[in-house]
Order: sequence, then structure tokens, then C-alpha cells
Amino acid sequence: MVQVTYTDKRSFSISIPSELTEGKRRLTKEEIEILEKNQNISDDPSWQNFYVDAECFEASLIRDSSFSGFTVLGKLRRAMLKYHDLELEEGIYNSKLINAVTGDDNAIRNVAYFENYRLGKNVMLFNIQEMSCTSHSKFGEGILKKGEPEENRIWIGVANENGGREVLPFKSMITADAYLWSRYREDGALMKRFVALTEKGASSAEATYGIVKNNAVIKNTTLLKDAEIGECAYIKGAFKLKNITVLSSEAEPSQIGEGVEMVNGIMGSGSRVFYQAVAVRFVIGKNCQLKYGARLLNSVLGDNSTVSCCEILNNLIFPFHEQHHNSSFLIASTIMGQSNIASGATIGSNHNSRSPDGELVASRGFWPSLSSDFKHNSRFASFVLVAKGSYQYELDIPYPFSLVALGENGDRSVRIFPAWWFMYDMFALVRNRYKFKKRDKRIVPVQHIETDPFAPDTMQEIMKVLERIVRLKAEETARLCGRTDAKEGVDGSGDHSSADDHGVSCGGENGMIEAAKIEEAKAFFEKNPDADFTLADAQCQKKYGATIFRPAYAYHQYRKIIKYFAAKTIIEYCDEKNIVSVSPAVLADMARYPLYTEWLNAGGQIIPLEKIDELREKVKRGEMSSWDEVHRFYDACAASYLADKTRYALYLLEYIYGIPFERCSTEQYRNLVESVISVSDDMYELSVSSREKDYTDYYRKMTYRSREEMDAVLGTIDSDDFLTMLKDDTERFNKKLYRVFAL
Repeated sequence: MVQVTYTDKRSFSISIPSELTEGKRRLTKEEIEILEKNQNISDDPSWQNFYVDAECFEASLIRDSSFSGFTVLGKLRRAMLKYHDLELEEGIYNSKLINAVTGDDNAIRNVAYFENYRLGKNVMLFNIQEMSCTSHSKFGEGILKKGEPEENRIWIGVANENGGREVLPFKSMITADAYLWSRYREDGALMKRFVALTEKGASSAEATYGIVKNNAVIKNTTLLKDAEIGECAYIKGAFKLKNITVLSSEAEPSQIGEGVEMVNGIMGSGSRVFYQAVAVRFVIGKNCQLKYGARLLNSVLGDNSTVSCCEILNNLIFPFHEQHHNSSFLIASTIMGQSNIASGATIGSNHNSRSPDGELVASRGFWPSLSSDFKHNSRFASFVLVAKGSYQYELDIPYPFSLVALGENGDRSVRIFPAWWFMYDMFALVRNRYKFKKRDKRIVPVQHIETDPFAPDTMQEIMKVLERIVRLKAEETARLCGRTDAKEGVDGSGDHSSADDHGVSCGGENGMIEAAKIEEAKAFFEKNPDADFTLADAQCQKKYGATIFRPAYAYHQYRKIIKYFAAKTIIEYCDEKNIVSVSPAVLADMARYPLYTEWLNAGGQIIPLEKIDELREKVKRGEMSSWDEVHRFYDACAASYLADKTRYALYLLEYIYGIPFERCSTEQYRNLVESVISVSDDMYELSVSSREKDYTDYYRKMTYRSREEMDAVLGTIDSDDFLTMLKDDTERFNKKLYRVFAL
């Protein structure tokens, strides 16, 4: 019901915080006369609720406006404020202000309702229907005001529709924070401490006011309520901005455009939201774009991500995510960055009368193709490309850098081509490493992001898959050993059992036979790199399993990539330490660093699992009392990252060669250099070959009238800046390789 207060009986005794009136004064009689002559009114007939700058106030710059509660104005003088094509005279015109505090040199024009806001300097407000702030605003953070019930708290239901992985938004949140909060749900003490850290950094005072910081511009906006707008932010044509914080700075200005609705969330510096996009219960990272009607609900979006048109619900998304199409749908997923969700890709569940508690987890570089859909629960290793198709059963794909496709001719197993990228699309893989660095426009990065496809997290996956391929081969041999009709040649051909009986052991000698078969399988792979056969892996797909193609090729490619990563890391270490070449003393120095063999992708930053466990314990013990301290821990992990992964590189080489690396022979050194040179050259040559197809393939050329037209549209391969840069980088790397691992 509407409440009515009769103004003729109203008291005009206004309490103004003393800090607001420092350097201010009340109006003179002459100034009051000017204000009233210019059709201004105040609910206090004596204008005692009105304070102006003691040194600089031009009363004639206020016209056709009304004032209620208290008004405190900064410097007001004759000047024009201009931003792009918007140019306004300084002052207050045709507006209604209630409990308002302005900064120096503001321009306020056609603001129909302005209540309980404080403005910085050089702020421009133009054509705003309502701009107000309530006493209970949290500006998008998951905090409570004094005396508020718990049910008033704003949670973001990431990664799961049922809310089992909810996180509280806060202004400095990065994807690493959200990931740890969402994944370690069984640790009740940690969950409570995360809530406490969030509460500590925020004010619980009952009275709040909206904030618009220096040099912000807001125009043609319908509703802006309970908002904090950062420095140099630009808002134009927004429909509804409610209970949000827009982080922004001169170095990283943020923008909000036409028709946008944003409710209950945090928007990171340097980000842009345009064209009818909707965000509700969200955290958007730095240098992100949300546009063209995109819907982002109950989600955390990592830095440097672009989302257009699509629908994203209940997700935790790490940095460098791309999703651009109306027909693209993503729900209840943890996507670990450097990802691209294609048109028609549907990732979610219709629940089938079950609880909506399914999830999908995809490591770095997840690329589902056009018109692909998946069933929860599913899980994918790093840099998995999934071919077009409807995947009717849950998937668990541990093979990094692989292609996944549906079976053919009635075969219900999925087809997996491990190490597919290394054979068929090295250009895209290598280009990713460069393009992500180029797209990182953050001036002040907080979230540390690993963009190299070859890093400890992917090497960890490769190590596990190498053991998996060997075991699958050993188990196959064990199954076949009792079959008199099975004849297996050196190429691994023969009767391969279906996924339904995968894992059945042979014979009664069990452990000894298993160990022997494992060694036999390793020897087979070593001696037969070109063997063309398949293996069955029952775990990769529920019910029908998977067929693994060319495992021998994958085995050798994976081992070469391990060598490449190890050598590249050691070269980086030597460059950092100004070391010319490795020696027993240098290797011994590297070996003194702690060895971490398990790694975690924490929001885009690769951190040893042991350090994550250390962080958790410190938080629970109260040794970290703020999220800033947690972020400093991430910084410390980043500072030691090169040393940590260098020690890991030595460990991998010891795995490959079977002895401590400092004891490797000259021949083994030569093998390392030759293997790494092979990978390095392949990265360039296969990139060139992939790009050349764009100029030589008949179906690529046929849409052009002539080669000249084609060159005008595509450019020539000789002018490809990326290939030129890659060639130079390859030559430099190879020279360093020969120098560091001097033979």
C-alpha cells in the first residue's frame, strides 16, 4: 500500500554526516533567491539542508530541479564536460535529488529520481529514469547487513543446478577462489572460513549509499539501483542495473550498453556488456565481453572470455572461454578455460524425472563441435575435440589432445584418437598459445593464467594415459593368451574383445603375469611405433565403452611431447638464471627444488596439489584472514612456478629414460635433443602445411574467381604474420636447445 506523508506537518531537521560538510557552507540569501528564480525547490523552505563548496559555487548552474533530505555539492562552475559525442554543461538541470552528494565538476541533467548516491569528480549523468540506493544494499556481494537473516544472502549456484557447489560473490573474486570453494565441499571447516573471509572485507553497516566514482558517464538508462560504479565506467542505454558492482579504472575502463539487465553480481574491470545481454547472480572477470542477448545466470565467468547470444546457467568457467551462438547452451559445468562451445552444442540435462544434480567437467582446451550434445555426468581431459554428434551415454575421456567421435556402422562405442592434434591440427594448437597471450588485455592481472598447452597439468594427464595405454594392451594380451584361435602379430592385429569384457584377467598367476604383460606391452610399443591396431577402453563411455585408435602412435607422440615440455622448461630456467648450458652441477641445483608430481588447474593457474592442500589448512587455522592474503598465496605459487615445473621436468625425464637425468649418457642426450627438435620442427612445418591447404585445396579455392581475388580476401601465406613469428621462434628455440643441452 502506498504511504502518504503530509508535507505541511513534516519536520525538516536533517542529520548530515559531519565528514560530508567539511569544506562546505550553507547557501547565502542571494544564492537561495537565484535558485528559486530558476524554478528550483527544496522540501526545506529555508534551504538549511543544502551545502555547497566553500570556495566554488555558481548557483545559476542549477535549474528546474527539486531537492529533498540533504544535498551536499562539490565545486560547481561554468564549464563543459564532454565524453565522446555527449557534451553537457556543468550543473544540475531538470532533476530530483534526495540525500545526494556530488563531487567537483559534475553534470546532472534529466535525472528523474536520484536518491542516496555519492558522486566523484567529473561525473556525467544524462537521461536517467531512476537512480537510487536502499539502506540494505550489498552491491552484488554475498554479505549480510547487521541484523539481516541468512536467507537474504546472495549465493551463486555454480557447476550444479541443485546448489551443492554454491559460492558467495565478492568484489575481488577470481576463478581460483570459486574453484576451491566449489570443489572441496566435504571440508565443512573450510567452507565456513570462506564465508568468514567474504564477510570480513565488507561493511555490515545498516546504512549504505550508492557510489559513482570519478569520470564515470551514465546516460539514457532506465533503472540503476543499489549500484557501485567504478572510475571511468561508461553506461549507455542500460535497462536495469540492480545490486551490482561495476569495477572500472582509468587503465581498465568498463562499459555497459543498450538494453542490458544485470542483477546481483560483480563485473570486472575492462569488461563490456552490450545489446540486451542479461546477467543474474554472477561474477564476470576482467576483460570479458557479454553481448547480443546472451544470458549468464548463476555463473562465474573467467577473465578474457567472450559470450554472445547463448544461454549459460549454473557454470564455473575459467579464463579464455568463447561461446558465440544462439543455439549454444551450457549448464551445470566446470569448464577450465581456453575453450570454445560451438553453435548447436548442448551441454546439459533434461533430468528425465531425476534430480537436476548432474555435472560436466572439462579441462583446458575443450572444443565440442557443431551440433554436439552430451549427457551428464561427463568428464574430459585437456584439449579434447569432440566431433559432431549426439552422445547418448556418459563420457569419461582421459586422453588429452584427442579427437572423440561416434562409432560408425552400428558400432555404439565412441572412437578416440589420442594425440590427434599432433598429427592433424598442430597449427591450431600452436596458434592457441600465441593468440591467448595476444588477447590478454588485462592491465592489472590478478588471476594467474597458464596458456601454454604443454604445462604440468597436461603432462600429468599424459603420464596417466601412457600407463593406461600400456595396461590396456597388457590386459588385451592377457585375454588373448588363453585363446588358441587368437594370433597376434607384431602389428598388434588379432581378435580384440569388446568393451563389455574389458578388464578380465587371464590365468591364475595374476600379479606375476600382470607385471610380465605390462613389461611386454611396453616393449611392444617401443619396437612397433607404426603398428596400426585398436584397443578397447570400457571406462570412456557408459555401457558401450570406447575404441582407441592408433595407440602405438599416441604412445610415441605423448612421450615426445613430455620430452619437449621438459626440455623447453629447462631452457626457460636457464634463460631465467643466465645459465649457458646444463651440467651436473646445474642439474643438481635443479634437483634441490621440492618435487611436486600432482598438479591442479586452479581457475587457470597451475598449482601443485600439495600447495593447494597447504592453502586449505592455513585458511582453516585462521592464518589467512582475508581473500587478499589468499591471493598473495597464489602470487607466491606463481613466483615459484618455474622452479617447481623445472623440478617436475627432471622427474619426467627420469621417467622417460629410467635413470636420474644427470646420469644420462651422451646418446640419451642426443635422443632428447633429436626428439625435441622433431617436435619443434613439426610445430612449424605442420602449421605451414595446415595453412597451405587453405590456398591449395580445391574446395577452398572454388568460391573465388581468381587467385588474385583469393589473395585479396585471405592474404598470401607469405604474409601470414603468425607463421613468420613461429618460424623465427622455432629457429631461436632450436639454437637454444643445442646450446643448453650441449653434446
